[in-house]
Amino acid sequence: MAHGYSSRVPAALEPALVGLIDDAAIFPPGDADLHAASAAFVERTSEPWADLVGTFVVRDLDIPQLRGTPAPLSVVVTGGAGQIDGPTGLCAKLGLELAGLEIALRDLDDLAGNAQRVVVAVDAARADGVLADDVPVYVELPDVGSTASWLAAADEVASAELRFKFRTGGLEAAAFPAAHALAGWIDAALDRETPFKCTAGLHRAVRHTSAEGFEQHGFLNVLVATHRAFEGVGKEDVVATLEERDGPTLAAADWSGARRWFASFGSCSIEEPLADLRELGLVPR
Repeated sequence: MAHGYSSRVPAALEPALVGLIDDAAIFPPGDADLHAASAAFVERTSEPWADLVGTFVVRDLDIPQLRGTPAPLSVVVTGGAGQIDGPTGLCAKLGLELAGLEIALRDLDDLAGNAQRVVVAVDAARADGVLADDVPVYVELPDVGSTASWLAAADEVASAELRFKFRTGGLEAAAFPAAHALAGWIDAALDRETPFKCTAGLHRAVRHTSAEGFEQHGFLNVLVATHRAFEGVGKEDVVATLEERDGPTLAAADWSGARRWFASFGSCSIEEPLADLRELGLVPR
């Protein structure tokens, strides 16, 4: 991705960028130390761009080590639906701010049933008072194509007013979904009027080929593509937007309203997306 895109320097962070990035520093490939990462999160709060970062993403197994941490937490449930009440209750007990809950569907033979079990567990946690009604719950749908089972699971998640989580990268080329697949996920979310977040692989603003040869999506591509999909353009236009590699073109495009649907993305690096946004003239230096 080229540097020196724009000389425009905004005086303050644009409201549409607030909370766009979730700090996932402890996850691969960053694998940062938990305490160092949480300290870095808190230290950044004095930066003029601090509101760009929303939550600190941790595993449920990390919670006991976070006593006294002031960061708003997005907690990834490492097990199944039966483990939802554990971390939510522990956060409440330790006085930690639970700002989001994330859980993956793993029963590939019964995705809809898996989604139903998650919904029941979330409802129980809310009824027990350990999970506030306004804490968003993101359900990760596996990359198995838009099968009938996948769509049925999406319907279960949406009908319960939970949210979607889409995996957009990983440690190998196969973990990066094709643009057509990602466009289909965005379309599925918009069809169900359900917000979504993305995880992994969106460290940079603009689509590019990584040093490892991976075709990596850009988070600015996803923002613009989401806006255009909501405006009703055809799927091929959404795919073309996801495949756009010109930063200034994307930075100048309209993505107003996209954050209503594209809530945030998790990144193990804050410096990379921040640097890109600065080069595009979207974040103050």
